[in-house]
Amino acid sequence: MRLAATSVAVRKCLRVRYHGFSEVMCREISGLPGEDIQATSQPHCKEATLYVHWPYCLRRCSYCNFNKYISRSVNHVAMTTCLQRETETLLRLSQVSSITSVFLGGGTPSLAPPSTIAAVLETVAKHTGLRVDAEVTLEVNPTPVGMAKLADFLHAGVNRFSVGVQSLRDEDLKVLGRDHDSQHALRTVEEARRLCPGRVSVDVIFGRPGQSLDCWEAELEELLLVCDDHVSLYQLTLERGTHLFKQVQAGQLSLPCDDVMARMYESARRILGERGFLQYEVSNFARNGAVSSHNLAYWRTGEFLGVGPGAHGRFVPREKGGVFREARTQTLEPDVWMAEVKRWGHGTRRRVELSHVELLEEVLVMGLRLTEGISHQHWSRFSPGLDLQQVLGESAEVQELQARGLLILDHRGLRCSWEGLAVLDSLLPPLLLELQTCAHTQG
Repeated sequence: MRLAATSVAVRKCLRVRYHGFSEVMCREISGLPGEDIQATSQPHCKEATLYVHWPYCLRRCSYCNFNKYISRSVNHVAMTTCLQRETETLLRLSQVSSITSVFLGGGTPSLAPPSTIAAVLETVAKHTGLRVDAEVTLEVNPTPVGMAKLADFLHAGVNRFSVGVQSLRDEDLKVLGRDHDSQHALRTVEEARRLCPGRVSVDVIFGRPGQSLDCWEAELEELLLVCDDHVSLYQLTLERGTHLFKQVQAGQLSLPCDDVMARMYESARRILGERGFLQYEVSNFARNGAVSSHNLAYWRTGEFLGVGPGAHGRFVPREKGGVFREARTQTLEPDVWMAEVKRWGHGTRRRVELSHVELLEEVLVMGLRLTEGISHQHWSRFSPGLDLQQVLGESAEVQELQARGLLILDHRGLRCSWEGLAVLDSLLPPLLLELQTCAHTQG
């Protein structure tokens, strides 16, 4: 799913726990591709969101370690057929009654034919139901080719665009390995806003090699002159195996120090607030109510289906009587994935049963990304017998975090303060430890 970029507030701990799906603590289930699972207790959810992964790109960005493949000859007919079939299979296994939102990520999904998007949406509507007001987001690479197809994607059923601007500095775009320039980005945002006013998000990266605080603030001010009602900010993180990682390790490039990174994040929060954007999540800001309902479902621990090579999912498979939520990962390589889908109806490579404690850990980690935090009512949906006060209220460390003004636990629930959200990565370990200790004590 497209949550891999992390901000200054959520670095190593969140990235490992979310994108690794707590793999170090979960055991894998054998028997794939069969669907036999043991039943335990988990509340039924008849609604879910859908993530569709398009794995192909024209080039690899220097910082990117997503599941993507460079191919000049994509079999679009086969990809479309397999995306439809896997969607149908997972809809049947999950037995959701309605898909509330769809996110098309990658890779570069704006390279896909609009007809592929339409086919997937038609499959959802035919086999389960796509809510009338469902948000359908497409990640767009702001190249001339991507911009030229926006209207066709709109006719195919897309109603929200997420434009990967990343930077308005051409020299930085070259360092990042992007295949667009600043003018391409500006024109794409303009066209997207014309087609979908109020439903265009822009992604921008800070903490780039050689970037200063003054340059970052000036660039953000420039971007806000043209952007729509949603902005996603991501701190540049070095991922092993990427070209950028090798360049920094070799001393060819250097990133700003942690203190400068933190100041960039804080200045961005201030500037966005002055322009009417409300921060609703660690990295996301919206005005005029233009929040991403799809991503909110992730952070509120909703069930979601992951379709396509390398996609991740979280849902309760009910066809065989299961009631225990699973973390699922689809086969990475597109050709192998297609072969598996043709044979089995899906390309699920791994299924991991989430224990009750592991599910609560995800509720905690994901919920604290939101400025609203975790309400008592929300927590009780997943833990009816053990409330937040029982889990965390008596902890000396938690009380210290409250005294320092970083964490709030009150009648509303649990949330970070404004200052605490900026250091969320340092708050999570003691909270998770308290949760595990409490669960162990309870037996």
